[in-house]
Amino acid sequence: MFKKDISIIIADDHPIMLKGLQQELEQAGYNVLATATNGTSALEVIDKYNPTIAFLDIEMPFLNGFEVVKRFKEIQTKTLFIIMSYHKEQGFIVQAKKLGVNGYLLKEDSLQDIELCIQEVINGKLFFSPSFEDNFEALVDAELRKINLLTSSERTIIRLIAQQKTSLEICEILSISKRTVEKHRTNIISKLDLNSNNDTLSTWINSHKEIVNSL
Repeated sequence: MFKKDISIIIADDHPIMLKGLQQELEQAGYNVLATATNGTSALEVIDKYNPTIAFLDIEMPFLNGFEVVKRFKEIQTKTLFIIMSYHKEQGFIVQAKKLGVNGYLLKEDSLQDIELCIQEVINGKLFFSPSFEDNFEALVDAELRKINLLTSSERTIIRLIAQQKTSLEICEILSISKRTVEKHRTNIISKLDLNSNNDTLSTWINSHKEIVNSL
């Protein structure tokens, strides 16, 4: 596919970053159809133009990049989604892979990296920033496998713990016994391969807020 035939939408609430990426891609010969400065606008322009690729920042007003991806994945759009972010934390990458994004770049990456990402995702491959360590993707996949072991009830328990609910409050909300709550906690700790102490689950939840929000 020629560069001029690759249509692109860019969504980022940082004007300098947005303009800079737009200029770089246009100068490189790509067809940038439109830009957006928030998640709602991103939804509108992607729906209107049905681009080959949408570059999305994660943290945008109204809807974040992940929420935009989720909306379009639900309707099985042909648009390919590439996240561009400053976030290097494992939790963000896990959520990106969980949502089925096609690429994940860091805003510090070069135009060469961006172009390589474009070509790889068009060819049906996943692409993650070269800035990540060689074993990073393996670690992310391992974390995803653990999360996929969780039942619906266990995911609900995690969300409630993230909301600072006590075991007694969880009992009342879910109409289950304290013994059942504790059994769920034990199973969750085992499936996530955590140490079995009182704070280990809360610590994991605080470190993986992006994942918990998507459960």
